[in-house]
Amino acid sequence: MDGFIDVDEKNRDDYNKVVSHPLQSYEWGEFRKKTGVKVIRRALVKDKKIIDGFCLTLHKVPKTKYYIGYLPKGNPPTPQILEEVKRIGLENKCIFIQLEPNMKAGTVLDVNKKYFRLQKAAHPLFTKYTFVLDMEKSETDLLANMHPKTRYNIRVAEKHKIKVKEDNSEAAFNDYLKLMLETTNRQGFYAHTPSYHKNLWEVLSKNQDQKSKNQLTYHLINASYHPVTTEESQDPTPNPQSLTLTSWVLFVFHDHLYYPYGASSRQHRETMSNNLVAWEAIKFGKRLGLKYFDMWGALGPEPDKNDPWYGFHRFKQGYGAELVEFVGSFDLVIKPAAYEIYKVADKARWAALRVRKMIG
Repeated sequence: MDGFIDVDEKNRDDYNKVVSHPLQSYEWGEFRKKTGVKVIRRALVKDKKIIDGFCLTLHKVPKTKYYIGYLPKGNPPTPQILEEVKRIGLENKCIFIQLEPNMKAGTVLDVNKKYFRLQKAAHPLFTKYTFVLDMEKSETDLLANMHPKTRYNIRVAEKHKIKVKEDNSEAAFNDYLKLMLETTNRQGFYAHTPSYHKNLWEVLSKNQDQKSKNQLTYHLINASYHPVTTEESQDPTPNPQSLTLTSWVLFVFHDHLYYPYGASSRQHRETMSNNLVAWEAIKFGKRLGLKYFDMWGALGPEPDKNDPWYGFHRFKQGYGAELVEFVGSFDLVIKPAAYEIYKVADKARWAALRVRKMIG
């Protein structure tokens, strides 16, 4: 029978075939369940075949009976999909559901926005821009397209004998977590909790079905460095002790490589380990036969140099990737009156957080 069905382990592979981003994958939904979030996955069936689907998470508004829905990086929303999303929102006491379609800017949303009460999001969660690198080019061409300073920094890291390898072990994850805490404390960014990262590692890095090509996989790559002291340089017996300077989490989904999370140490920044990790990540993707490297977020075409994310933007830009713009975020409003109240409260909340950051 045609219509919507729930997505479970039995139809995981068929569901993953029709969604286009890690945040819509079956595996991501399993991870979000473990964090305590309510997850609703639905697939649209026609002629006994899954042709579309989505993964929606529901988040409780503190001290109320209401929820906020979130549907990041979904397929282009159709009227049929939006009707189902709206039904779920009504059934679960949602004030609104935020949609962030995985659609490039310039693409028309072919739906009746007025009917669905669909409007530009009051508080977008996912960045509107990202850098995407075409990895089908040769390594020679990829290096040639980089900024000269980026190429130079890669050579500096190689001269310092930085070693980069994939390691999904618990010990490697603990190194990553230490660096993540150091990085967020240093930069002062709002970040996910250690338990969030641990759940992500536990769910996505283990029990992967290697026979399936349609799954989200997790890969932790670390850059290690062995600083040589004057005494060691005169000692023919090498010291195996090394330091992890950079850790990146990479996702693989369909023909894309993604870089969602990364952390680095303040120690030995002169080794330029971050640059070599990025280059090794690109080569890793090429070995897997992937076509594109999505660097998971960027500022706009005219970035503000005072923006706290400007350094990350310039770092990614150095690899010669294309700056891609998406259509942005939309709120599908379920309860208009409550939505207006929520917007005011949310704005005040973020203002308070900024003040706390400045005085903290």
